[in-house]
Order: sequence, then structure tokens, then C-alpha cells
Amino acid sequence: MIEWTSVFAEALPYGAFLDRYATPSQRTRWDAMHGRFALDEAHRTILAGFTRRMPVICMAGAWCGDCVNQCPVFDLFAQASPAIDLRFLDRDARPDVRAELSVNGGHRVPVVVFLSEDGYEVARFGDRTLSAYRRMASEMLGPACPTGLVPPPTEALAAVFGDWLDQFERAQLILRLSPRLRMTHGD
Repeated sequence: MIEWTSVFAEALPYGAFLDRYATPSQRTRWDAMHGRFALDEAHRTILAGFTRRMPVICMAGAWCGDCVNQCPVFDLFAQASPAIDLRFLDRDARPDVRAELSVNGGHRVPVVVFLSEDGYEVARFGDRTLSAYRRMASEMLGPACPTGLVPPPTEALAAVFGDWLDQFERAQLILRLSPRLRMTHGD
């Protein structure tokens, strides 16, 4: 069984993760994608409503096109909500975590693990959102591996953004409605 608190302690904040693992060309792609996302007032309202501390571990790879296209969103969420404590773990840094978070028998990224303030796993989600899979199926109907070199169209990014915001909100609501945490916080 994975001790998520220790994994979280080893993981790095967004910028430090990229500083350590991204090549200059990879960093350029991550930075460019980060600039394509923005929070609107509805997004800010949702994120402002997060009151429970929510440690979030994202297993990722700086080389991964899916990570380039999705992980900057998580950083925006964390910037907008002090309740989100976001950290990144390189996919190959901890083979035990990589094995635990495999998707369909593969070591896919990004995979996000949402934790309670006291280290319990609340939820996990990854590697692509439903809207991303729908787009891929309609466009390719076969195996493909996004490179991150050509970003998805704006409407596809908006759909992925919304899918991920739903996952972050779902985890926060699990925490807010937890009888154990409600008793701890007296709410």
C-alpha cells in the first residue's frame, strides 16, 4: 500500500518540477500551453468555494504531450484556490507509485491523486478526460500519441479544462461532506 503523505512530501511544485525535469524545448511548450488557459468568473467562484485543504499529487512526465496539454490547468486551479496544495511527481521517480497508478495496465500520465488533509486517498483520475477520448476517437479511430508539439484546438482545450475542474470540484465536495472531516472541523 502506498503511503501518500510521503509521496506528497517528495513531489515538487509545478515550477520546480519543470525546472528539474523539462528540457528547454519542453518547458517552452508547457509555458505556451499555460498561457492558453484562463479562468473565467464561474471557474473562480467554484475554486473560491474550496475550503478543505486538498493535497493533490500529479504523476506526470515533462516529455508527455498529454501532460503538456493538461497539467497547466492544474496549476491555474492551485493558483486560484489556496485549498489546493498541488505537487508533481515524475512518472519514473517512484516505480511503486507508477505501478499503483497504472491505467489499463500501462504507465500513463498524467494521473492525479486527490488526498484529504490527513493523507487519505479521496479520488484518482487520469490519463485523459472523457472529452479528450471522444475527440481522439472521432479524429483517429486508432492508436495515437499526442506529442504536445501541436496543441489541440481551443474548444478541445476548453472541454478538457471543464472535465478536470469537475474532478477537482468532486474531490473537494467529497472532503466537505466527509463526516470524519466535518467532525474534525466542527462544520
